[in-house]
Amino acid sequence: RLIMNLGLLKFFFIILIYANQGWSEPVQKEYANFKLLDKISNKLVEKSIKVNETDFIETLNIKVFSCFTEPPNEIPEDYVLLDVKDNFQEQEISIYKGWMISSSPDVTPLEHPIYDLWLLGCSNDKTS
Repeated sequence: RLIMNLGLLKFFFIILIYANQGWSEPVQKEYANFKLLDKISNKLVEKSIKVNETDFIETLNIKVFSCFTEPPNEIPEDYVLLDVKDNFQEQEISIYKGWMISSSPDVTPLEHPIYDLWLLGCSNDKTS
């Protein structure tokens, strides 16, 4: 009976060690790197936008609130909190507000008749 209890204790100890590895904090980065496709002209544009700043890509006004990446010991994943407004014909209309995930652009898509926007990743330096 004592051997069985020691075996269970070892089992729970191993589970505890591996469970702690799943609670890694995401790493905040300084830039969000985007790719924009103009579906009419088939033109691709890449742009880096600094966190807490606003920038234009074509007629879209993009405000980045935060950009996170998973630590190196986790599965690679980047996600950004942003607000996208369209300035078509001098009217600013909010078309997207929320989180965008780099590995799953279909899960959190920007729905726009002219543009497709997706997150390439987060970085600490301006890449474009």
